[in-house]
Amino acid sequence: MPDVTLDPDHATKLRDKMVDGLRADATIVSPEIETVMRKVPRHQYAPEATLEDAYITYAAVITKTDKHGVQLSSVSAPQIQAMMLEQAKLRPGMRVLEIGSGGLNASYLAELVSSEGEVTTVDIDPEVTARARRMLDELGYQHVRVACADSAEPIPYLGQVDVIMVTAGAWDIPPAWIEQLAPGGRLVVPLRVRGLTRSVAFTRVGDHLESESAKVCGFVPMQGSAAHQEELLLVTGTPEIGLRFDDGLPADPSLLDNAVRTARIEVWTGVTVGVSELLDTLQMHLAIMLPGFCIMAVDPDLDSGIVAPAIKGFSLAAVDGPNFAYLTTRRTDDGKHVEFAVHALGPDAQAFADTVAEHVHDWARERRGGHHPVIRVYPAGAPTDQVPGDRVIDKVHSRISLSWPPA
Repeated sequence: MPDVTLDPDHATKLRDKMVDGLRADATIVSPEIETVMRKVPRHQYAPEATLEDAYITYAAVITKTDKHGVQLSSVSAPQIQAMMLEQAKLRPGMRVLEIGSGGLNASYLAELVSSEGEVTTVDIDPEVTARARRMLDELGYQHVRVACADSAEPIPYLGQVDVIMVTAGAWDIPPAWIEQLAPGGRLVVPLRVRGLTRSVAFTRVGDHLESESAKVCGFVPMQGSAAHQEELLLVTGTPEIGLRFDDGLPADPSLLDNAVRTARIEVWTGVTVGVSELLDTLQMHLAIMLPGFCIMAVDPDLDSGIVAPAIKGFSLAAVDGPNFAYLTTRRTDDGKHVEFAVHALGPDAQAFADTVAEHVHDWARERRGGHHPVIRVYPAGAPTDQVPGDRVIDKVHSRISLSWPPA
């Protein structure tokens, strides 16, 4: 295990450089968050990393994996932590529940709510909570309550809190999270919707939640009763091309059995974007507009060229009966932009490719550079006429609606 405590002056310089960068890119805008991120020694919560690695702005420190190397717990990247703290809008005196323990974020929360507030951090893994308890005690945060529990279930002694911050990827919103949130309280959660994860800041409005902001992120998934696995459809019968569905496979997956035996159709859209332009609204636009939306991944060791995505591990895709299509790009002549294309396979590939391409054009005209869709979370039994939205996604505990604000 690397020794990260030998040079406290160097650690302070690295921490200040990290915070300076987060201020420069406007991830940190609040003086209070700047102060606590300069104060708390991040490296002491990440002894698995070297001093330099602990302060890499956009990198998490993995603290636990299973026997297959799957990540189970981590200290989130500084950029993600700062972003979610800004979304939470914490103030002195607030009561906060953190779901997913690591120690570091709980210390940030404790600083922000001050001695007038309360922080409880919960994790389902006793090794994780024991580690968090030890590190919080060593750094003077004995007043932070640490509990080992399945956070999808109510925590009986807690009562209602002002803020719930979830630091593990969630597919659904358990009823306990809404019930334990005070009216007008905020839930900040990395929510996975149709395979796309966003850190969403919700406000409780009556019996449902409404989003105030949503930002792209990635997180280790939830464990316990709230865990959920995507379903994988192998369109060639081998792991070469996999389509990942977040809310169940198509009604008849066998319709795709012969799609790869047809010629690949390519439709170039003429829609170009800068190589560093954020595409979060394009992702959400296709997820809302395409009923068969999914994510395509190609195994590079088995790639035979049937499909040719720009990014083999993650391509926006969709299924329509016996056809499937995916989005790809190519560099423009100036090298500073990329152009979108739709590739499709199946007996009606041309028509489906044209349909998906038209959605890309619609995004470019109406959504590009605009606001993220509003996300609302209703109880699972809410009547359809009381759940407005451009797309409604039914999960185990909730009905999640996605609605575009006026263009």
